[in-house]
Amino acid sequence: MKWSRRTATFAGFALIVVTNVVALGGAAYNRSGEPESRLRLSERELSPPFVWSGKKENSGLALQLRWRVLAPVSTSVGTYGFYGEGGGSPEWLDAPKMASLGFDASAPSNVRALSPTATYQRQLPRDVLVVLELDGSSYQEALRRAGPVAREMESKNERGEGKKNAQTLMDREEHFSSRLFAVDAGIDRSALRSKFPDRAKYAIVRGQVRPVWDQTNSASGGSIEAVSAGTVNVPLEMRAVFDGIKSSNYGQPEAQDKHFDATVAFGQRLEPWLVTATKR
Repeated sequence: MKWSRRTATFAGFALIVVTNVVALGGAAYNRSGEPESRLRLSERELSPPFVWSGKKENSGLALQLRWRVLAPVSTSVGTYGFYGEGGGSPEWLDAPKMASLGFDASAPSNVRALSPTATYQRQLPRDVLVVLELDGSSYQEALRRAGPVAREMESKNERGEGKKNAQTLMDREEHFSSRLFAVDAGIDRSALRSKFPDRAKYAIVRGQVRPVWDQTNSASGGSIEAVSAGTVNVPLEMRAVFDGIKSSNYGQPEAQDKHFDATVAFGQRLEPWLVTATKR
């Protein structure tokens, strides 16, 4: 069957219409009924794109959802400030947890003939559900763990900058770093919500986990690679709230007085949308 140019054009147009209808239908379903969760976030958890200039004619503004995993106790001074931003290997994502997510977390029977690292990490990543906790015990633990790291920085006092670097680290942790932490993962949404019932503190999102072999402890574990709720689109009517705000290192606003509060809802498909936004 040969298609004329007119038929091909019509078919292409029809495909676009169907695609848009499906997308709009999915968005409508996601926002139907009561949200699955609703979090009150700030510039600490929602970062404008680094290159965005705040101009209103930017019609595609989307905020980046900033989340972390808790840095291990053994994290060194040189890596603490960067660990866990947007993913990583939390302590709770151990062998039993990986097994519950469907991975084979057992060590190879013949470790001499077969590399445990290569064997375990050969498994493909899996799509799971990830629980994000806002301003909870994980954030308080991050503050506590930052203290010894800051004191170590201060004790080194390289070129007299140790105290300054230590203060910078604590200021960043206390005032600028994200308070949103990945605290659990699973495959049963109802079971996770029963475990974390507070919908104003815990959001369930879709994410991806891959296997990681801990060579130091010869143990299997995992790493959270990403979450599907990585960006939140800004409606045109809320755009003015973000005028003049630019993202810089560690998500810190370039101007100290450029702060905002925003309510983000997660719907039936666990996808986020911006409900309210106000300058602060």
